[in-house]
Amino acid sequence: MNNVKKNYRKGGFTFKQFFIGHDRCAMKVGTDGVLLGAWAPIHEAKKALDIGSGSGLIALMLAQRNERLLIDAVELDIKAAEQAQENFSESRWTERLRVFNQDIIEFSEFEKHQYDLIVSNPPYFEPAVSCSSEQRDQARYTSTLTHKTLLDCSKRCLAPQGIFCLVLPYDVGESVELMAHAEGWSTAYRVNIRDKVTTAFHRVLLGLTLEAVESHVSILTLKEVDNKIYTDDFQKLIRDFYLKY
Repeated sequence: MNNVKKNYRKGGFTFKQFFIGHDRCAMKVGTDGVLLGAWAPIHEAKKALDIGSGSGLIALMLAQRNERLLIDAVELDIKAAEQAQENFSESRWTERLRVFNQDIIEFSEFEKHQYDLIVSNPPYFEPAVSCSSEQRDQARYTSTLTHKTLLDCSKRCLAPQGIFCLVLPYDVGESVELMAHAEGWSTAYRVNIRDKVTTAFHRVLLGLTLEAVESHVSILTLKEVDNKIYTDDFQKLIRDFYLKY
């Protein structure tokens, strides 16, 4: 679902305030990352962590939305980490962005950070059928980062009143949410996402916290029923990023 307008520059996409090169990343810019970057609650946050940052898209969106936010991006794949660093360096927020080419397990165990906000667009396929490349396998499959491990790492890195936000396929998200609750997390926010009012939910945005909180559940519909026009709600969410709005 690559709905971002292409730039004349090769190998990437242009948003209103930054360019994302992604030709060396296994996973390209797509709607999932845009949704998470535009939605994650950041206004009270001072430090954020982007797990599996890839091209750095989500980190850059957070930097645009909060001018005081310091953001660390952890990316295991060296080519993607290098490209994220280039994207950060070309942005106006380079001084607030750092890339760690590191395994999140190692990072969470040895780096003594506490983040107000953690975001992740994580792998979600079970490792049954392999992709065509090791790099793409790593980005798409939970063989190198299971959802249980992701929750554990995030728990170690999250400040006591912080929030962990992620985007997942709807059915996977339901399973991860149940797993999180069993591990002591609460759901602060949940957004069920569908293409149109006539279609089933296909994505979910989750905001998890280690505090006991009331859950806020909402629905986001991306497109109008009779055409490809984005709904007012989706346009409001992505207006500061997409060139056409």
